[in-house]
Amino acid sequence: MPSPLIIAMLTGSVLLLSLPTAAAPLRAGASMDDIAAMAVAPVSGDCSAAASQVVAETGGDLLSVQLTSDGQCVVTVLIPGNGGRPKKVTMRVPM
Repeated sequence: MPSPLIIAMLTGSVLLLSLPTAAAPLRAGASMDDIAAMAVAPVSGDCSAAASQVVAETGGDLLSVQLTSDGQCVVTVLIPGNGGRPKKVTMRVPM
């Protein structure tokens, strides 16, 4: 008699195989609902240039980057101190 755990694992793997992936994004006969569910909001740009600019200006190490809803990049860097704790600096850069 098969174990319930094995049956549950096999059932889960079959469900995973039917999900859309980059290699096979949609199955044959996909409905418009399936396509709409995969829609992603477009991004007008990224903050990589802003992050590079702040790192170059401060000489610090990049800690985090966030794109705000008003189109600005919030870049946080750690600037090494003189043997002490690094200084955390956050700058807002318009895109």
